[in-house]
Amino acid sequence: MNNELPQRKSIRLKNYDYSQTGWYYITICTNNREETLGRIPESGKMILNDVGKMVNKWWNKIEENYENTKLDQYIIMPNHIHGIINIVGVPLVGTRQAGQNDCKYPNYSRGQNMELQPGQPRGCAPTEQQKITIGDIIGAFKSITTNEYIKNVKNNNWKPFDKRFWQRNYYEHIITSDKAHNNIREYIECNPYNWDDDRNNI
Repeated sequence: MNNELPQRKSIRLKNYDYSQTGWYYITICTNNREETLGRIPESGKMILNDVGKMVNKWWNKIEENYENTKLDQYIIMPNHIHGIINIVGVPLVGTRQAGQNDCKYPNYSRGQNMELQPGQPRGCAPTEQQKITIGDIIGAFKSITTNEYIKNVKNNNWKPFDKRFWQRNYYEHIITSDKAHNNIREYIECNPYNWDDDRNNI
């Protein structure tokens, strides 16, 4: 089955509209693939630590915060996330007014640096009608989880990260068939049991 899975590519497809309806397979890695999200004992079951639980909370808020998205199979691993996001549609033209705050993630503004650093709060007020893309969604997710991590470094003695919490980019694949969809779902579900052979297990 693994041979049929798409190879990860960090470069977006040229001229592809990533706001259009479809299924997207996403992989996001921690910076330097640090195992900060939990551990996998011999049982093969992922055990989230406090960082992993925080990341899990915000991943599940994607569907809540973007009305045109649905979450599918996902797994949080010690140093990365695999997940499938379904964009099911976009708001009708004219339903958002220019300048309306359409982003429910705090401290995030599209078009700016997705990786927040200490002392760099972001607003959330788009100045024109724009479609929400996969890049927007992942950028917001990475920013708010980074921001919350920083707060916990200050308030709960979490280990400071080196330069950034997440790897700068992310991997994506557009799912175009039921067969590929089912293969990826199975791969995600079995990922903890295959951790010893995972390419991210360094």
